[in-house]
Amino acid sequence: MAESRLVIFDTTLRDGEQAPGFSLRVDEKVRMARQLEALGVDIIEAGFPIASEADAEAVRQISQTVESTVVAALARCAPGDVDRAAWAIKPARRGRIHTFIATSDLHLSRKLNFTREQALGAAVSAVARARTYTDDVEFSAEDATRTDPDFLCQVIEAVIDAGATTINLPDTVGYSTPDEIGSFFVEVITRVTNADKATFSAHCHDDLGLAVANTLAAIGAGARQVECTINGIGERAGNASLEEIVMATRVRHDRLAVSTGVRTEQLYAASRLLTELTGESVQANKAIVGRNAFAHEAGIHQDGMLKDRRCYEIMRPEDVGVPQSTLVLGRHSGRHAVARRCEQLGLILNRHDLDKVYRQMVALADRQKHIHDDDLANIVAAVLGVPVTTRLRETPPGVSHEAGYGFGV
Repeated sequence: MAESRLVIFDTTLRDGEQAPGFSLRVDEKVRMARQLEALGVDIIEAGFPIASEADAEAVRQISQTVESTVVAALARCAPGDVDRAAWAIKPARRGRIHTFIATSDLHLSRKLNFTREQALGAAVSAVARARTYTDDVEFSAEDATRTDPDFLCQVIEAVIDAGATTINLPDTVGYSTPDEIGSFFVEVITRVTNADKATFSAHCHDDLGLAVANTLAAIGAGARQVECTINGIGERAGNASLEEIVMATRVRHDRLAVSTGVRTEQLYAASRLLTELTGESVQANKAIVGRNAFAHEAGIHQDGMLKDRRCYEIMRPEDVGVPQSTLVLGRHSGRHAVARRCEQLGLILNRHDLDKVYRQMVALADRQKHIHDDDLANIVAAVLGVPVTTRLRETPPGVSHEAGYGFGV
């Protein structure tokens, strides 16, 4: 399978930022945009300008700030929206107008009170209007995966004829499964007669926890743009996680023959900055950027890591910007891990004393969650019957005394 380029469309500052608890000030959005540019995303969807003055100003300032990344602004299929988006991206070196309208009968009848004909007309008109401002126009068919296929293909053909260069087919409510998404993209791309004139994009939500899986299925079916967010933030259960998609294409390149321009060593920095700006942390077991993504407590795992990290890690932590793996001392740890940490702290033990230290460490771990370096030193002092006066060696950079210790092979 020949390799092709996958466009990374980051919507952290639009779909992600509009989720409850993740709102950012203009200066914070600009700061995050700089990090996204350093990360190497292809497109930053900077906001929804018609929504508020602050959103419009944020898109405008981001357009003035970033140099190498396309800046996109969202607009409904309405003249005022398109004009406001055009104003916001005008300073950008490369700007995109992203216009959308719902196409499913449920949304048309219950939300918009539109007929199919009205929706089609609005879509074509908006795309044509956007093309008067920029030659980079994206159209999204909201709730595409629940839209009648015949009508969806009709809309897509019409908007491509009107000038849309990217067609986004969102799984707006995260309803689909990977096999459905794959078949869906194949069907649409095959049936749309002018499909070769546009890039097809996937935008999957995580309501069933399938956003990343669905996005990867879409890539396999021909999508060459993916819409995603740092830490997977977004409406309701969130969007497909950028870091998971990118690392999946890198680690499983044998199955996903695409390349991206993302500088993966910046992934952790982007995740941490977003956490800092929003005050919303990712869960400890979050793939790629979670606190425990490269941490190991189980004794069998620690022993394998000490012998060859590939036993339990399919990627290197430094590849995503994490300083190093961490072996955490706790009730599940093994003797090898305790011995290694004692050595790093300058505490040399024979096998008999190590056994005693290990048993006391496990007993203490049954009573408290974390074993600190001071806890370990005190246990050693008690076992040896002498005070430990040697100053503990400094924990490796980026590793907490509470969390465990760094490990590199």
